[in-house]
Amino acid sequence: MWLYLVALLGLYYLLRWYRERQVVSHLQDKYVFITGCGSGFGNLLARQLDTRGLRVLAACRTEEAAEQLKAQASHRLETVTLDVTKAENITAVTQWVKERVGDRGLWGLVNNAGICQPAGPNEWLTKQDFVTILDVNLLGVIEVTLSLLPLVRKARGRVVNVSSILGRVSLYGGGYAISKYGIEAFSDSLRRELAHFGVKVAVIVPGHYRTNMTNTERVLQNVQIMWDNVSPEIKEIYGQKFLASYLKIISEKHMAACSLNLSEVTDCMEHALTACHPRTRYSAGWDVKLLYLPLSYMPTFLVDAVVSWGLPRPDKAL
Repeated sequence: MWLYLVALLGLYYLLRWYRERQVVSHLQDKYVFITGCGSGFGNLLARQLDTRGLRVLAACRTEEAAEQLKAQASHRLETVTLDVTKAENITAVTQWVKERVGDRGLWGLVNNAGICQPAGPNEWLTKQDFVTILDVNLLGVIEVTLSLLPLVRKARGRVVNVSSILGRVSLYGGGYAISKYGIEAFSDSLRRELAHFGVKVAVIVPGHYRTNMTNTERVLQNVQIMWDNVSPEIKEIYGQKFLASYLKIISEKHMAACSLNLSEVTDCMEHALTACHPRTRYSAGWDVKLLYLPLSYMPTFLVDAVVSWGLPRPDKAL
């Protein structure tokens, strides 16, 4: 009996391996638009797809970043500046993309642009702190997607949204986890709707990686700014000891938990764009596969205990 089960399991993984190795034809004729290409995952993915021969349309936040990327790529790669929080900028970039793809449509849209600061205890934050992140990570993704969707539908292409393990387990306060939970929900509904038109939607779930967004010095600076701006009442409740412990955890453990191998994430993105049978979700990083994803299925009291373990307690805690 066990032998049959092992054989069936082996056959399943063999068939899945075979299906996932099938690649879409004529990649050199396909256009892919990527946001957030100034650094990190977006920058690496743009160069990676350019090497594969795809026609990459890379959006960067600044002109300087766009020029640096162009210098590192072939003549096929084109860049444009984009602020995903500005509707008029999105409209102009949509027209720019339309002029380049023509009747072929847009094969791939990768929503990668994002920010994670400010983040920390929710009581230390203001409404605007939440809005700042949601405007980029969620509302910006929605507006870019809706603007470019007609071009993706024309090509029967792919939409790839970058989520996070914080879209499954909220590890700290602020708008980042909220935005990633929103990305998961948006992607689920979009996937079902676009299946009628032959468009596939994939979600990338990275773990902890070392990028500009996770720069320790920047994170520590943001935490200190938040603390400086909270009310005297909040400072009394949490206390200087809490702040010191919180900063120490970030400085000692934050970067240690971040992987340098960004290609683990961009390889998932590339597969979602180039495979005949892409997955619905990609878990990038062993911390996601072995810790956070299993944790997300556990009872809430157990998740709370694991996430809270080792964190400092406020001075006025009961």
